[in-house]
Amino acid sequence: MLATMDFRLSSEQEAFRQTVRDFAEKVIGPRAEEMDESGEFPVDIVLQMGELGLFGLPFPEVYGGAGADFTTLCVAIEELARVDSSMAITLEAGVGLGAMPLYLFGTEQQKQRWLVPLARGEKIAGFGLTEPEAGSDSGNTKTTAELGQGEWVINGTKAFITNVGTPISQHVTITARTAPDEISNIIVPVDAPGFTAGRKYKKLGWHASDTRELVFADARVPEENLLGARGEGFKNFLIILDAGRVAIGALAVGLTQGCVDMCVSYAKERKQFGKPIADFQAIAFKLADMSMSADLGRLAVYRAAWLHDQGLPFKREASVAKLYASEAAVTAAREAIQIHGGYGFMDEFAVSRFYRDAKVLEIGEGTSEVQRILISRDLLGG
Repeated sequence: MLATMDFRLSSEQEAFRQTVRDFAEKVIGPRAEEMDESGEFPVDIVLQMGELGLFGLPFPEVYGGAGADFTTLCVAIEELARVDSSMAITLEAGVGLGAMPLYLFGTEQQKQRWLVPLARGEKIAGFGLTEPEAGSDSGNTKTTAELGQGEWVINGTKAFITNVGTPISQHVTITARTAPDEISNIIVPVDAPGFTAGRKYKKLGWHASDTRELVFADARVPEENLLGARGEGFKNFLIILDAGRVAIGALAVGLTQGCVDMCVSYAKERKQFGKPIADFQAIAFKLADMSMSADLGRLAVYRAAWLHDQGLPFKREASVAKLYASEAAVTAAREAIQIHGGYGFMDEFAVSRFYRDAKVLEIGEGTSEVQRILISRDLLGG
């Protein structure tokens, strides 16, 4: 008897996709260009995303969540990225980096205090891993946390951290060296003495997303702010990164699909030599390639997300999804500019924003080079 293969989402997931799509198009879309120009973090829109239940999707109802699966979260991220990557990464980082460590490794008391406001969408949080000299080489963490008199005293700097400097930011979970050969995770509230979230970076893209340097100068938090077992911080954040790569893949798929949608519409309307440019094979083939990339990226992302939901190993599949989808997004954004010609070079057209937003997808949550290392290690048994 042949086994069945079903690549369709459930009717509930498809209905949810449409809900998020409507929200993205009606609420985020009209302000996307303005947010990109101003670089302001849109607190009102993010709170509306919270009211829609997006930040609580994968968490149980007891913690203020929706009890949905990881695949549904990926669908939401994809649909937001179809319209605006800044809001998509705000959701991805808020759930995957801000809230998920608490759900996976927190005590019940920590979940009630820190996770519930995040799942309800009332607050957001971030994860402080990257440092000026510790990106892909995350084991080279220099930030230290010394325990004394019931407090962790933290010193160090984190770089490129998302969601920690906004008016609704609650905390950042950091990796810190709690002994010379020991890395642990510690929850640092934004109002902790000695902790400062620096000015927003001036970035190539993701202008409306909050990204900052974090400075800890004898920052002090209670001993009970240790998240997970002492010394397991390195292992725990690797678990977080695996799922994060799938979610970034979903963001990349959404960006690619957004490029397809814009280019199909433009190619039907724009005329040259007396007919729509869609009638020219050179343009039609570009559209076909972009659409194919979106479909293949989506399949890779959904496969990895499904494995995650089933509790099956998905590390390699996460790297494949992230690598393929992110590189496809960069190519699609470049081709979208080409299809739009001179207009694509003007900021009045959204494709220019998509082009700027795409590049970081090959860098964040593990560069393309790191993904190839991970895939080849799995392939070669390294």
